[in-house]
Amino acid sequence: MPDYGHSLEFGVFLPPAADQFAGTLRLAQTADVLGLELVSIQDHPYNATFLDTWTSLSVIAATTSHVRVFPNVANLPLRPPAMLARAAASLDVITGGRVELGLGAGAFWDAIAAMDGRHRTPAESVEALEEAITVIRTLWTPGRGIRVRGKHYSLDGARPGPFPAHDIGIWIGAYKPRMLRLVGRLADGWLPSSSYAPPDQLAGMNAIIDEAAAAAGRSPNDIRRLYNIDNSFTAAQLAELALTEGVSGFILVVNDDGELRRFAEEVAPAVREIVAGERDSRPKAPAVDRLGVIPTPDDGTRVSDERLWDESARPTGPAPEAEAVYTPTGKALGQQLIDVHNHLRRELNNVRSLVKRVADGTLAAGAARSEINTMTMRQNNWAMGAYCESYCRLITMHHTHEDRSLYPQLRAGDERLGPVLDRLTEEHHVIHEVLERVDAALVAMVAEPKKVVDLQDAVDVLTDTLLSHLSYEERELVEPMARIPYHY
Repeated sequence: MPDYGHSLEFGVFLPPAADQFAGTLRLAQTADVLGLELVSIQDHPYNATFLDTWTSLSVIAATTSHVRVFPNVANLPLRPPAMLARAAASLDVITGGRVELGLGAGAFWDAIAAMDGRHRTPAESVEALEEAITVIRTLWTPGRGIRVRGKHYSLDGARPGPFPAHDIGIWIGAYKPRMLRLVGRLADGWLPSSSYAPPDQLAGMNAIIDEAAAAAGRSPNDIRRLYNIDNSFTAAQLAELALTEGVSGFILVVNDDGELRRFAEEVAPAVREIVAGERDSRPKAPAVDRLGVIPTPDDGTRVSDERLWDESARPTGPAPEAEAVYTPTGKALGQQLIDVHNHLRRELNNVRSLVKRVADGTLAAGAARSEINTMTMRQNNWAMGAYCESYCRLITMHHTHEDRSLYPQLRAGDERLGPVLDRLTEEHHVIHEVLERVDAALVAMVAEPKKVVDLQDAVDVLTDTLLSHLSYEERELVEPMARIPYHY
């Protein structure tokens, strides 16, 4: 299996027993001081001798400064995903982005049933996990009231939020083929334990994940591979797993200070040195190939005759350099920009669909928002207006974040981007004026339905300017975002 090129991270798997928490807390604080990245605790709520995992993680997070904390892995059958989403996001906000989410489909079903959890079949547990991921991510995504209809989990008008301080990774504990395929399709990370997935089985499991990822239109590099291990592994063995099996996170089960210190002070540095040396000795791939994040091209389609800027006058940034170093975090940030843009593109299609329905004199069936059902024309106008206004606010918030946070950091990281960033900011102002025009057309249309034609014209101009701008921004910024450090 390949080396996916992810940066290496090291962490600990701490004891959950109630009568050991003072020692567990000291171990977590030591891991923080010694520079480890991750601290985790298993989640078996039915075990009366264990403390509650989220309570324990909250105390650990409050008494550390750098480590990220996560359940290893959260017991989904006893933790409803909507509440899990709110709990993880809340702790992420409180800690300034130091939470990840390990998630499992469940085990020990009799014990789960004893605490009023559902006893699921293997097939049902995988279905429930997939639905849970949808619920969790939906509640982390800005929007209006949400409806999700599932066999196991549903949302009926729930409002999303709080929103995490950073893009929380959903790391799945999985071993069987169906679960591994789910990891490939949906997860941010795979989190097996060496006791259940020994090293000689990793290649076959990774192959299933990678095949599922490719079938879902994802790159295998999108999925971080973490590994729960015991202290029998040497630095050389861990380096080999990183270089041949793509493992980039090693989580050691520790019970005492000596084990932790040896891992942090001897093993982890040695693994980093071996892996870095091997990677440095390899022939360097061209920068564009190593980036692995593909900007959305502008297909040149325009729906309005009105042109608000000269696209040929747009400046371009520096060409990618062959020796450029792209971090996993930077590449993820570039992909996140594309994902946000794709969300805006989908929402724009929804706005255009609603406007067309009004122009055609038909009733909205709720294509843009599941809560918008068949309505009278007046109600349809009101619903469309509320939705369009919400969409306009979404674009404005996105541009404000770029102008105030992203662009200044990119400018500081590479001054050659200055002309591009200036042009993008100018285009933000133009798009803001178009949004104001859409808003004015909305007000006029609600008062006088025949003026829906003016609204259509305004939305056409918005379509041309916004789609052109998004493609230009991705073309110029995805590469520098992957190589310039960015701080949320």
